[in-house]
Amino acid sequence: MQPFEFVVADSPASARALVREVDGARYYAGGTTLVDLMKGGVETPPRVVDISHLALAGVTLRPDGVRIGALARNSDVANDATIAARFPALAQALLSGASGQIRNAATIGGNLLQRTRCSYFRETRWNCNKRIPGSGCDALAGFNRGHAVLGANDACIATYPGDMAVALSALSAHVVVEGDGGERTIAIDDLFLLPGDTPQHEHALAHGDLIVAVELRFAAAHERSQYLKVRDRASYEFALVSAACGVELAGGTIRSARLALGGVATVPWHVPEAEDALAGAAPGAEAFRHAAELALAGAVPRAHNAFKIELAKRAIVRVLESVCGGAA
Repeated sequence: MQPFEFVVADSPASARALVREVDGARYYAGGTTLVDLMKGGVETPPRVVDISHLALAGVTLRPDGVRIGALARNSDVANDATIAARFPALAQALLSGASGQIRNAATIGGNLLQRTRCSYFRETRWNCNKRIPGSGCDALAGFNRGHAVLGANDACIATYPGDMAVALSALSAHVVVEGDGGERTIAIDDLFLLPGDTPQHEHALAHGDLIVAVELRFAAAHERSQYLKVRDRASYEFALVSAACGVELAGGTIRSARLALGGVATVPWHVPEAEDALAGAAPGAEAFRHAAELALAGAVPRAHNAFKIELAKRAIVRVLESVCGGAA
């Protein structure tokens, strides 16, 4: 690990100032991703700003929803009674991630911005446009079993690794950010960027912007939501594919649906085409499979990951069957 300056912030404003005054400076909260990347020489920030003691934790109940502090621990949010009852997909996604030990340290804000698990990004001997822009992507011709089939291009085929953000996409969450212009709110689907020609830019935040909270609105579809994760082993493993959905039922039909995928794309993958097809349909195998086909219609497989396309379709059908329950 390269030498770096470690400073402790005493307020969100001081944290932002401390990061902004040094190019490449990083926030430190749970440290579950950043420290690993620094040990491997992937991240080499000259300054690390400790924000772990700021008053940005907790789940605050509001008349129309909840506000989750960016420094709330993953395990605390997953076990919060309101989250479990009103946003079950979020609780399930959080509990499916990492290990109990990591969930007790990881924070909501850090979880959102965790970086890809692509081995070509995390191993510095390989070429990676995300780590070194313009260096190439060795994953294209490498072992790409875990890589993206949606939202990728020849600049980058790395998948977004998280579970929580997939559930948040299905729950139409918003991210609250403090920046130069004060506090602003970003729809979760607008936070993450496709690789384009600049895969090193993974999100819409400017240097020094600080995530302070995530907001969720109460809704019938959010209470009837679930998260399904398919992986090589039952614990401490990233998703091969995942699916999160929320459905509102009325009169024997699906009034509205929200669907997002993980493990298959460079970002948490929201699929409005499938939602449009589900709206007004009777719950059942035909409607679910049609939605799944639409969701993966643009998928482009690589040499080792074509299986993800059918696996994702089956995950969508299964989670829809589960969330619709006896209505299917």
